[in-house]
Amino acid sequence: MARFLTTASIAAIAAAVLGGQVQAQTTEGPLGEGMVVYMQMGGNAGDGATLARTTGARDAAKAFGVKLIEQYSAWQPEVMLNHFREAAAATPTCIAIMGHPGSDAFTDLVADARARDIVVTSGNAPLTALFNEHQASGFGYAGVELYAGGYLTGQSMVKAGIASGDKALVYGLLSEAERGLSTKGLIDALEEGGAEVDYLEISPEVNSDSSLSVPILTAYLANNPDVKAMGTQHGGITSFMPKALLDAGKAPGDVIVGGIDLAPATIDGLEEGYISTVLDQQLYLQGFMPVTQCVLSAKYGFTGLAVNTGSGTVTPDTIGALVPLIEKGIR
Repeated sequence: MARFLTTASIAAIAAAVLGGQVQAQTTEGPLGEGMVVYMQMGGNAGDGATLARTTGARDAAKAFGVKLIEQYSAWQPEVMLNHFREAAAATPTCIAIMGHPGSDAFTDLVADARARDIVVTSGNAPLTALFNEHQASGFGYAGVELYAGGYLTGQSMVKAGIASGDKALVYGLLSEAERGLSTKGLIDALEEGGAEVDYLEISPEVNSDSSLSVPILTAYLANNPDVKAMGTQHGGITSFMPKALLDAGKAPGDVIVGGIDLAPATIDGLEEGYISTVLDQQLYLQGFMPVTQCVLSAKYGFTGLAVNTGSGTVTPDTIGALVPLIEKGIR
């Protein structure tokens, strides 16, 4: 995949599009006036792993004058594919998809949409093969560089106090196309840090309803009282890890926990010390940038942009400054 843009690059693009440079164009009205964008948001409307993405998409749609059609799939790949079919049938300006079903599953659908001049772009989980094939026609990616994000989370967990020989659980999605790269990165970092890793695959049911992870994790903790760390790259499950630890009789700090995203329960877990570190995907950008990509590609023929939205972690020491933005659905 092409080199990712930096946060500074994103800011420059936003300034150019929303600031004085647009005023110098001959376009009358908003840049995206008359455009319709269907966008896959991921989980369920308003949930902690989805809200900021929705906020970003709505802000971009408002700024550009775009009609935004939101699609929520509870993270189910087959639902995402069906949503694409529904969107394509309406012949919109653009469809913004997620990579969870994988490139092979999307190949024919995207090709058909492109044949009808529908711009397609992606976010959250990459579709490298499709990016390489369709970048010239506006297929971009706004999301975490998955392996690097998982690896960074694992490194942060090791820094929080994992010692050589400590047992660690990784609860992930190795079986799920490119999305599994984040889990692999997490495992590699923990093993390189000296941990002995147990692995559990997240079932489709838990993937859709993260609360179902609590009895699974509680049972694991009961059967493995010597476990020193638990990690995941699933935002919903991260938010339920503190409850699993509490139900298992663990105190804050007994188990080093690493996860992803900043759902309300995850914030509580950070503030209470149950969660040691989370990867911040900056989900707002995963909503704002695909809509921006759609408008720029449909209006001016810009090629696909690769934007790495996650390059840092949040810890109990740094969560406080972000809370006001999180409460507004921005971070």
